[in-house]
Amino acid sequence: MKTIKRNGAEEAFDLKKIIAAVKKANESGDKTFLNDEQIKNIAEYVEYKCEKLNRAVSVEEIQDMVEDQIMATGSFDLAKRYVKYRYQRSLIRKANTTDNRILTLIEGNNEDVKQENSNKNPTINSVQRDYMAGEVSKDITKRLLLPADIVEADEEGIIHFHDTDYFAQHMHNCDLVNLEDMLQNGTVISETRIEKPHSFSTACNIATQIIAQVASNQYGGQSISLSHLAPFVQISRRKIHAEVLEEIEILGSTVSVEQVEKIVEMRLRKEINRGVQTIQYQVITLMTTNGQAPFLTVFMYLNEAKNEIEKRDLAMIIEETLKQRYQGVMNEAGIWVTPAFPKLIYVLEEDNVTEGAEFYYLTELAAKCTTKRLVPDYISEKKMKELKEGNCFPVMGCRSALSAWKNENGEYQFYGRFNQGVVTINLVDVALSSGGDQKKFWEIFDERLELCYKALMVRHKRLKGTLSDAAPILWQHGALARLNKGETIDKLLYGGYSTISLGYAGLYECTKYMTGLSHTDPQATTFALDVMKYMNVACNRWKAETNIGFAIYGSPIESTTYKFAKCLQKRFGVVKDITDKSYITNSYHVHVTEEIDAFTKLQFEAQFQSLSTGGAVSYVEVPNMQNNIPAVLQVIRFIYDNIMYAELNTKSDCCQECGYNGEIQIVSDQGKLVWECPKCGNRDQDKLNVARRTCGYIGTQFWNQGRTQEIKERVLHL
Repeated sequence: MKTIKRNGAEEAFDLKKIIAAVKKANESGDKTFLNDEQIKNIAEYVEYKCEKLNRAVSVEEIQDMVEDQIMATGSFDLAKRYVKYRYQRSLIRKANTTDNRILTLIEGNNEDVKQENSNKNPTINSVQRDYMAGEVSKDITKRLLLPADIVEADEEGIIHFHDTDYFAQHMHNCDLVNLEDMLQNGTVISETRIEKPHSFSTACNIATQIIAQVASNQYGGQSISLSHLAPFVQISRRKIHAEVLEEIEILGSTVSVEQVEKIVEMRLRKEINRGVQTIQYQVITLMTTNGQAPFLTVFMYLNEAKNEIEKRDLAMIIEETLKQRYQGVMNEAGIWVTPAFPKLIYVLEEDNVTEGAEFYYLTELAAKCTTKRLVPDYISEKKMKELKEGNCFPVMGCRSALSAWKNENGEYQFYGRFNQGVVTINLVDVALSSGGDQKKFWEIFDERLELCYKALMVRHKRLKGTLSDAAPILWQHGALARLNKGETIDKLLYGGYSTISLGYAGLYECTKYMTGLSHTDPQATTFALDVMKYMNVACNRWKAETNIGFAIYGSPIESTTYKFAKCLQKRFGVVKDITDKSYITNSYHVHVTEEIDAFTKLQFEAQFQSLSTGGAVSYVEVPNMQNNIPAVLQVIRFIYDNIMYAELNTKSDCCQECGYNGEIQIVSDQGKLVWECPKCGNRDQDKLNVARRTCGYIGTQFWNQGRTQEIKERVLHL
């Protein structure tokens, strides 16, 4: 069994330390209250309680248990001494808490930080530099920038104030990059003017530079559309055509028009291959200022093309993108593996979702790619248009969704817009705090929502007054706007141009506690839907009062699912089916252990997704489907007809030690979950390639204990 120290480092549970601490308190005055045997009994009972939690336990949790057990013996005066002892020790530690956390992450033994982000390698200098800056930012944010009640609520797991490691700077969350504007009208990168490119390959090169610059000036995900690159295929076609004719003239050859066209298209295909490869490899190998590859989503939507020629050119780009992703990338051991980024989203539409349709071959290729590399994910044009005023557009990053918005010309606009930030409410805590009393539940819910509103307004005010000079690529040179130097971004924060998100987590556990039933049970579904509607009412009220684009958002809580679970156990103990896991359920999802088929799950979750106006994504867990593509296509067709945004989760692992390709297993070792090759028993994470979708995007750098337990307990839906 492991203990998590205050600086984040892990160590083996040590019974002697509890005994020593209680003895010090027991012997600190004129009178002793307990004998050695009683103190040992207290320590052993605490050890038993820790083992029952079935996860690593923090020092603070252990000390709380010790206090409880001392009081259980009736030694209240000793309990006071112990509290005083803890307080004195905390005063000593407060002087250097941040220093200690920074030092432990540099030495690579801070487990909290190591497993905070499954796409960051914490041993690399650039990642450590980002984490060091993050620790300083967190410290400043908690001490100086946030109100005390918000800090306290965040620490107790009542809410989660996202991305405190970036809050000290005037940075926003995620966005839809207006790549079309930047490529067609030019941009500026590092004070260098970049004109409109004259070929597809050059457009791809410029796009990767834009992606890197954008990623270094915000902390969330960014999305681009391949349709913005499609016009440059025709530019390259004309250029290649002229070159071919020139070569023919030099050679003095006689070549038919058909032969010329064949040569042109052959060379054009090679250029598309190189251009797509540039995006894939540069995005994977780029290291931005936050110590990871850009969190990029690539949108593939045929109907976004402006004419039929452009649509067919876009189809070629999509085809090449899918082929290259299916192949994967080669790691240092020479093994083809699944990359985490870019995330791919493929739009299902009438001319690609029906067998025999013109572009159905692309959907077949997408299905094949999904079975091996977990992407693309799927957006239903039909369902999104129903929910977004007839529009279909990308999510920002992994799921954050904009609301329909019209510019001064009365035209819908999506590219160039962004999200200001997220605060997530822990719905499980609301339920447990009510004790199951329905009236009290809604009263507490109101209080917590007002706390979230206060926290969100702090986020908004942090951005207000930001000068465009803070990030020229974003605010001055077209990624998000074309503001003047010295101009503030304030006008982009109002009127719904940008969003700000009320996140939520644990709808399943909340409903289970309040009704005694899973939210999939028809008798409990109404309550779960009422909770969603209640949050929407709150967001609409805030929007009306402030003219700011509030929306509810199914939070992709990667590490926070563990944080919330630990806080709930600390506040309420182990409650069967509610707090007896090391994780809570993301957003509205069906619990990972619940037996349900893929089609029922997607249809059930669709009603919640439509209420999650600020973004959400559903998934189904599937076995290896590489030899059953027709079944995958059946699920894809079902997505098109029933739900706006969904994905299929499979496994894509390998062991560098023995060459095993298959599913790397999760096993328990002294209460800690570890990854192990089922063939050779290798547990060295540096020699295991594991890819899992954790919360909308793929992680490849392993996860904290809560998320690892959640992954282990997932049941198949197909």
